[in-house]
Amino acid sequence: MKNRTPVNKVMSNDPLHGITLKEILTLLVDKYGWQELGQRITIKCFTNDPSITSSLKFLRKTPWARTKVEALYIDTDWHPNINNKNIWSIERSGHND
Repeated sequence: MKNRTPVNKVMSNDPLHGITLKEILTLLVDKYGWQELGQRITIKCFTNDPSITSSLKFLRKTPWARTKVEALYIDTDWHPNINNKNIWSIERSGHND
């Protein structure tokens, strides 16, 4: 019987690793809303009666559109903010006004 050593898991450098298109789209809609998302990426499914379901159908069939959505997700600042104030600076200062 051969001695097998466990294979080390390699961390992926891909920022999209482990996240689905549905999760990406849902996060972007939560952050920007459909109106701003439609302004940032001019796609009819974002501006004309938008829904997660119809947008996913379109994005899965249209590589250029999916690429734009994934790029926006990667470029988006996901740091938590409260009323446009950085939550980390509030915690450090002890102020929450």
